[in-house]
Amino acid sequence: DFVAMGAPRSVLSLDADNSSPGEVSEHGFHVFSFWSSEYVWIPHQTLVDNSPLIKKLKPHESEILHIKPANPTRPQYIGSDLHFSCGFEVESFEWGNNHVLVLFKNGYKKRGSIFVYLPESKGLDRTVVTVNDKPGTVEIVAKPTIGNKHDGKVFRVYTEIEGTGAESDGSVSIRW
Repeated sequence: DFVAMGAPRSVLSLDADNSSPGEVSEHGFHVFSFWSSEYVWIPHQTLVDNSPLIKKLKPHESEILHIKPANPTRPQYIGSDLHFSCGFEVESFEWGNNHVLVLFKNGYKKRGSIFVYLPESKGLDRTVVTVNDKPGTVEIVAKPTIGNKHDGKVFRVYTEIEGTGAESDGSVSIRW
């Protein structure tokens, strides 16, 4: 067996008692495995001592782990299997009361899934998704309790970019 290891990228800590750089997230981390399109939330304490994340791999497998600080109070774009950077494909990510709009760069044809975290709120169980202004397919892949009992859901939305450059091409709307 082989292992894949990852650790959060370092940013300056806002904690005055901590003089060493470290990832800032008292609410844990969203971890997305690009090649396997798997999501997991891990609590903050898991990475406090800078321990690596370990995932067993079969011979000839590889994995890219995207580790992002969790914020339980707002929607978050976690990643996708559209581009290994899990963000380069996004033109914009906007949210407001009971909605999220993701616009993708649409100069190329691409099909895959995106992963979005939404904090628990009234109506979230009646989520409606449109992709390119057409009804979309969505599934709940996780229900993490982030931070101090902040519930939320991670949605997988099946996405298609037709590459036409049309205004609605590469748009994903999530409403609840």
